[in-house]
Amino acid sequence: MILLVDDRSENILPLKKILDLHHFTVDTAYSGEEALKKVLKTDYSVIILDVQMPDMDGFEVANAIAGFGRAKHTSIMFLSAVNTDKKFITQGYTSGGVDYLTKPVDPDILVLKVKMLHKLYEQQQALRATQASLQQEIEVRKQAEQALTMRMQELQTVLATLPQLAFTAGPDGRLEYVNQHWFRFARSPVALPDTHPDDDMAAIWREALQAPDTGYSREVLLHDREADIYVCHLLHVMPVRQQGQLIRWIGTFTDIQDQKQTAESLEKEVALRTSELQRKNSALERSNQEMQQFTWVVSHDLKEPLRKIQLMSDLVKQKYLADNPEATAYLDRSIQSSARLSTMINDLLAYSQLSAPETFQQTDLNDLLTTLRIDYEVIIRQKEAIVTIEPMPVIEAMPTRIRQVFQNLLSNALKFVRPGVPPRIAIRAERISECATDAPLDPTGDFYRFTVSDNGIGFDEKFSNRIFVIFQRLNNRDSYEGTGIGLAIAHKNVSAHHGLFSVRSKANEGSCFTFVLPITQRVIE
Repeated sequence: MILLVDDRSENILPLKKILDLHHFTVDTAYSGEEALKKVLKTDYSVIILDVQMPDMDGFEVANAIAGFGRAKHTSIMFLSAVNTDKKFITQGYTSGGVDYLTKPVDPDILVLKVKMLHKLYEQQQALRATQASLQQEIEVRKQAEQALTMRMQELQTVLATLPQLAFTAGPDGRLEYVNQHWFRFARSPVALPDTHPDDDMAAIWREALQAPDTGYSREVLLHDREADIYVCHLLHVMPVRQQGQLIRWIGTFTDIQDQKQTAESLEKEVALRTSELQRKNSALERSNQEMQQFTWVVSHDLKEPLRKIQLMSDLVKQKYLADNPEATAYLDRSIQSSARLSTMINDLLAYSQLSAPETFQQTDLNDLLTTLRIDYEVIIRQKEAIVTIEPMPVIEAMPTRIRQVFQNLLSNALKFVRPGVPPRIAIRAERISECATDAPLDPTGDFYRFTVSDNGIGFDEKFSNRIFVIFQRLNNRDSYEGTGIGLAIAHKNVSAHHGLFSVRSKANEGSCFTFVLPITQRVIE
């Protein structure tokens, strides 16, 4: 903005018109006092000041303006029609003016000079803004350097208190700081630690500098210069970045000699225990094989005399005791006891064979249950039972053993029935999400939940843990046949398939046996 100062409006108006035509913003003052008030409130690039004015002449106004900090960069141009002598021109320059023009003024010259002074003012303003920005940036950098110096001092204090060898290095890998522990393994603060001949520390350091993003860790044997021994250390180096640029490396060498010795000792102990376990497993396998052979031999040797007892008893009954009802009754009880003993021997033999290995294979349970139902068709018709079997899946199983599970559950459901109540037996399968009997349904789950429910005599659930124990019976032997081994066999077979087995039951209402099996045996690895 340009300020025109003259006590005569006929002098101001033409000058203002000329400057307006050249797109300058012009302000006016008609006295020295008015000009001083405006200078205190507004920044002007050029002040055009008339010399001859009442009260305060132009020289007095210029001297006053020179004392204002706000106007110290403003250019003052004097105009005079009377004071054209050299001494007045000199006084104008000494009072703070940068130019002195005499009237009449050439408008073109005036405009050129105003343009030059205005441009000079703008350049000075831009320069001052740049200087202020640079000064601010310098201050910010000073503060950043001071903060960095403080952080480095704090870091060095922390590193000095560490029990490890600690160091910092520049982006090029040159060591900048090392703590006191360094000198036990290195010759100088700028030298890398001495290592075992098998460890090339220079090569290791070059390799560490190739990992500026992830850091670097490695075990290395350092030479303890005081004890003259090699000690295993873990080298760990991490990059420090500022605004995305690598500015420093921080690293430590941690003594792990005790841990290494402990680990080696533990490995030896584990190897020893593993060897002992393998020997015991081998001995156990031999013992199992011998036990299976023994069981089979004993069962075979026991079954042969039983068959003879049953055969001879039956012959005696038919040939010699046909007319003696009392002797026949006693002999029938003996034959029945022999039959139960034979059944028990068969079940014992089956139970003992559960520990023998069998291969898992894809098993269609639909085919398995169809065949099983045919085997029990006579009993089903005799007891007028209703057996419902829903569609079954194909799973990875041991066919013989999974058949034993369904066979024992179906046999029990047909055996333990309420008098006068036709048996109702339902067998179903549901795909579930996890190996739990109460898991939610999941069409993509890795397990199947199988249920075999009936409306038989049931039992009190407080005895549910006993029914899976071998030879445990909850019913009178005279009322219901059986050896108490079937459910133990079923439970053991489900466990061999890495599954779960449970039961819910109420006396005189029926039972529901539930077991969960994986679709493939890889699921439980």
